Amino acid sequence: MKQTSLATNPLPDTEQIRTWSGDFGREYTDRNIFTPAQVDELYQRNYGITRSDINRRFLESTPRDARILEVGCNLGNQLLMLQSMGFSNLYGIEIQDYALRRAQDRLPWAILKQASALAIPYADRFFDLVFTSGVLIHIAPAELPLALGEIRRCAKHWIWGVEYYAPQMTEVAYRGHNALLWKTDYARLYAENFPELELVREERLRYLENENVDSAFLLRARE
Repeated sequence: MKQTSLATNPLPDTEQIRTWSGDFGREYTDRNIFTPAQVDELYQRNYGITRSDINRRFLESTPRDARILEVGCNLGNQLLMLQSMGFSNLYGIEIQDYALRRAQDRLPWAILKQASALAIPYADRFFDLVFTSGVLIHIAPAELPLALGEIRRCAKHWIWGVEYYAPQMTEVAYRGHNALLWKTDYARLYAENFPELELVREERLRYLENENVDSAFLLRARE
């Protein structure tokens, strides 16, 4: 069994981190604890496809012992999904202490740390794959280049994401708050900022009950 680390790293001071670290973030955590089966049910309702199916499409050829980091793991719902697929070398970082401590109980086999996408506490190219799931959308445009740079710095081979999509950067009110949610073409931003990355797969996931779209994408570093 791996040792789970909750060692606190100093978090950058941004409006978004302050909000997600407080009561607003804890309320999000409390309403978003899901088992893998419940995650699949949610995706099936939203998109007509399960998260397990998405994961298989994008990660089918990824070695099951690949070292994988989730940036913004919250309660570990997505890490549990990967564990159910046979992935065994899993890490997560999360800014919210409340979520991280609850995740520790669910993920005793993973290595978890309190940290931000703006300052990932791992060495260059430490991970075979780094991914986000609905996390980049909550990083302010001014800080987004730093977050993308940190993810790229830590990813040796692949960057994977499932994020809210729009052709251009668009702010969206989130639960009555401004400056907490943006949608854009995150795969394109990676490719534009890091020309050594190539987009090897992308699927646009259209919501069944509204006009919104998510993007699932996988980028690979050219040798």
